Amino acid sequence: MTAAAAHGRKADEVKSAARVLEVLELLGQDGARLSLAEMASAMSVPKSSLHAILRTMEARRWVDLDPSGTRYSLGLKALLTGTAYLEGDDVASLAGPVLDLLAEETGEAVHLGRLDGTDVVYLAKRESRHALRMFSAVGRRLPAHATALGKAVLCQYDAAQVQRRLSWPLERLTPDTVTDPDELLQQLAEARLRGWALDDGENSVDIRCVAVPLGPTSSGGDALSCSAPKSRMDDARLEEVADAVTEAAHSLRTLLKRIGQH
Repeated sequence: MTAAAAHGRKADEVKSAARVLEVLELLGQDGARLSLAEMASAMSVPKSSLHAILRTMEARRWVDLDPSGTRYSLGLKALLTGTAYLEGDDVASLAGPVLDLLAEETGEAVHLGRLDGTDVVYLAKRESRHALRMFSAVGRRLPAHATALGKAVLCQYDAAQVQRRLSWPLERLTPDTVTDPDELLQQLAEARLRGWALDDGENSVDIRCVAVPLGPTSSGGDALSCSAPKSRMDDARLEEVADAVTEAAHSLRTLLKRIGQH
């Protein structure tokens, strides 16, 4: 195996550019603040060469140093670039009013998510009006198999495609996370039939979430969701929320179709 392959890089990548991207990806994991030694170890690169890269990235505001001068985090330029991505994305830019109405109607947290590899990434969110709420943030990544958003997207694929898209064995996040392949495929089949997917405490204990895929109008990888504690989401409420999310997804699809016609 080549050195590039060992570190997840393609053979035709420019090494210095790949290392810059690896720094951004590493620091982008859950708001990481890492020392030079920790980053060099995680990336398997010499501290001397990594330090030179970090100095350049700091000068251009892609990374920041903490007051002690020992730990790095993402810089302001990373935020500005991420914001520009969302502003330039048709789905994310059109979803705002739809999410506002859905949040107002349900009173619960609502999200727009996108499948990225084996994970779902939150692109937009609106908070619940209640004091007791789930934690989420734009840019957060979660395993697709353990989320309603991920299952809503995955249910659009056949069993063989799902097998290829996920990383096996599946990670267990809570006692209720489905990790058995046959059970997951059964869940996806049920979601496909009824038009919405369910996460029943599989990502966060005591949180229920309903999600509906946006389908081909958004390249097939996006979905809308609504989440709430189980104390506010019994089976009767679950059906009401599913109807609301389904209607919101239909509204966003209609907006996307109009854009596509121009």
